[in-house]
Amino acid sequence: MSGPVYGGDEVNAVVLDIGTYAVKAGYAGEDTPKYVFPSSVGAIGGGPDGMEVDGAKRTLYVGTHALAHRRDGMEVMSPFQDGILSDWEAVDGILEHALKNQMRLATDSHPVMLAEPSFNSKEAREKAVELLFEKYNVPAVFLSKNAVLSSFASGKQTSLVVDAGHERTVVATTKNH
Repeated sequence: MSGPVYGGDEVNAVVLDIGTYAVKAGYAGEDTPKYVFPSSVGAIGGGPDGMEVDGAKRTLYVGTHALAHRRDGMEVMSPFQDGILSDWEAVDGILEHALKNQMRLATDSHPVMLAEPSFNSKEAREKAVELLFEKYNVPAVFLSKNAVLSSFASGKQTSLVVDAGHERTVVATTKNH
């Protein structure tokens, strides 16, 4: 499967699904994600929501680095609140880990498709796109609801999707044109 052409080179879009339990990252057109890791983030220092305390920001550890290598004073947390991404410093840490540490990408050469929950807020959508464009300089971003992606993956135009996740279960209907 071929991807878009940037600077004369063919590149595949990156697909990211930041779930409440795990992050899945890979390339469009592949059957399974290349990287799967816990969406937990460990933080040491700083204040809540990444605020500086005495001039120091939080040091973040993502995925298994947060869970398997506990450190003194580390708070392990989720970037989600009520199923919506809300701790944007933690989300940035997850994106950095997925795109730079795991996939080792030059992000300015790969468009990103980001899976999102069916009930995602407009503010969370805007912040995710802003972060991808402004910090990671991705050439394009596409957001898609999890239910629609599940429907496409099974080859169906119309479907009833039951998405049983770590924190909640969502039932959604899709009608793809």
